[in-house]
Amino acid sequence: MANTPKALFRGAATTTTTTVLYTVPALTTTAVTNIIIVNTAASSATFTLGMGTAGANTALHTTTTIPANSTIYLDIKQVLATTNTITGGASATTVSFHISGVEIA
Repeated sequence: MANTPKALFRGAATTTTTTVLYTVPALTTTAVTNIIIVNTAASSATFTLGMGTAGANTALHTTTTIPANSTIYLDIKQVLATTNTITGGASATTVSFHISGVEIA
């Protein structure tokens, strides 16, 4: 088995809160380790994150407020199986996500 640490997603949020940010590849298990949410705007925004089975994700954050020019760090240890997804979005594209983890194949 190969363990590959990697950025699972890095980029600006869309304003659709169910956007798929990452899908676990076939024949792979992924351990999500950290999520960083950044708001670069001069005003607050909200974000939503979920993970699990496509179409039936478990909510991690639902319209959670992130203040202006702020960063939220989530230290998370969550294992996702093949085809599981991480979804998310925000009220503004000034919110970015950086999701780190390890793919085990």
